[in-house]
Amino acid sequence: MLSVVIPCYNEVETIEAVIQAVKATPIPSLEIIIVDDYSTDGTRQLLQDHLAKTVDQVIYHEKNQGKGAALRTGFAVARGDIVIVQDADLEYDPQEYPTMIEPILNNKADVVFGSRFQGGRPHRVVYYWHRVGNGFLTTLSNIFTNINLTDMETCYKAFRREIIQGINICENRFGFEPEITAKVAKLNCRIYEVGISYYGRTYKEGKKIGWRDGFRAIYCILRYNLFA
Repeated sequence: MLSVVIPCYNEVETIEAVIQAVKATPIPSLEIIIVDDYSTDGTRQLLQDHLAKTVDQVIYHEKNQGKGAALRTGFAVARGDIVIVQDADLEYDPQEYPTMIEPILNNKADVVFGSRFQGGRPHRVVYYWHRVGNGFLTTLSNIFTNINLTDMETCYKAFRREIIQGINICENRFGFEPEITAKVAKLNCRIYEVGISYYGRTYKEGKKIGWRDGFRAIYCILRYNLFA
């Protein structure tokens, strides 16, 4: 079974479509876990009134904590053999789950990163400086982990359940990405990368990550590679 963990914060416009997209994936056995991180735009009410009954589990945080905290909550209750992260927007396509989990199913990988910068799949053209920042953070992470990722900051990451449940996740926000990268590298996990599509959003459309998160990522790369 594949467990899909969906951290959700203020995604009233997309959460229903994301659930439908996940349920339409060709994977035959799915567990869908949504963690609402104290949404204030009507998302929580929509989940409680209509959508909770369409998924396996919805967990409600009583205060906003961040993406990393929501993932920590979701990972802890996952029951599938493989666990994958799915953002609650429409930037990533669940139809690509088979591509993501194939190296694990073939017993070649323990962790799979979905790279937005590999392969010939569609990639929405959005912010130039985001791409520069992503490249810098990925390179800096690679220097310390000694693995050659092309997209450390990607949302799409799939794990063997015993791997992700055995890691103590400390970061509450977007620092989750460099933290988990450092920690799976230290475990000497078999890490694969596969090309995925990317339908990025603008800030007007609801994108949340900002420049402060970039500085936090630098701190996390140094902390979790050198001192943790």
